[in-house]
Amino acid sequence: MRFDPEDFVPAHFLWTFDGGVATITLNRPKRKNPLTFESYAELRDTFRALVGARTVKAVVIAGAGGNFSSGGDVHEIIGPLTERAMPGLLDFTRMTGDLVKAMRACPQPIVTAIDGICVGAGAIVAMASDIRLATPEAKTAFLFTRVGLAGCDMGACAILPRIIGQGRASELLFTGRVMTAEEGERWGFHNRLVPREALLAEAQALAHGLADGPTFAHGITKTQLAMEWNVSLETAIEMEAQAQAICMATNDFRRAFEAFAAKRTPEFEGD
Repeated sequence: MRFDPEDFVPAHFLWTFDGGVATITLNRPKRKNPLTFESYAELRDTFRALVGARTVKAVVIAGAGGNFSSGGDVHEIIGPLTERAMPGLLDFTRMTGDLVKAMRACPQPIVTAIDGICVGAGAIVAMASDIRLATPEAKTAFLFTRVGLAGCDMGACAILPRIIGQGRASELLFTGRVMTAEEGERWGFHNRLVPREALLAEAQALAHGLADGPTFAHGITKTQLAMEWNVSLETAIEMEAQAQAICMATNDFRRAFEAFAAKRTPEFEGD
């Protein structure tokens, strides 16, 4: 079934689409926007569908009511998981990991707007995004050890050290403590801090700027950022030579040259 961002009405979060930018809002504000079995799955399926949704150029993820997300719902997820046998537990952990894989595999840049509580699976969703803006009130924590689990959840031990470094990631994943907004910016988790009242507008403005750019090439950049984690420098340079040659065959590359020659701003179309 073809995914139409103009008509999409999700059941477990809010969705708006404007000017090539899709905004996903986690919308259970009374409980600080926790995730459920159903919302995990719908988010996963949405990001999978975005692979073929060429009219969507960038994505923003936000939370309603002054918080980003409190993670997995204690009553609707954690309680039921204590009653499951191992095969059912593995089904769940694979499903949550599939959300991260879908976010990393979709070609659109993902900008996450973090305010207030951003913990557990909420912190993982933020981590799996490409760019993170936050307010000074943001409090981010990978809480898994506090409920008797390992810190290696949904790719945290692979992705978080690459963002903030091995030692800092180790501390957060072992202790489950809160990373303050100031720490998050200083360590590189947050790209920048913005006032609470400006957060969503700033995130959407950034996303619109990306949407106005060469979006096919942005997809190549995102792919290479992921693929080059585990290759030698020689292999990475060859991969980038091939990737850049592909981009040079696009109409956007020609448009940029023609605009430069005519001393005007290029208008990219993503092909």
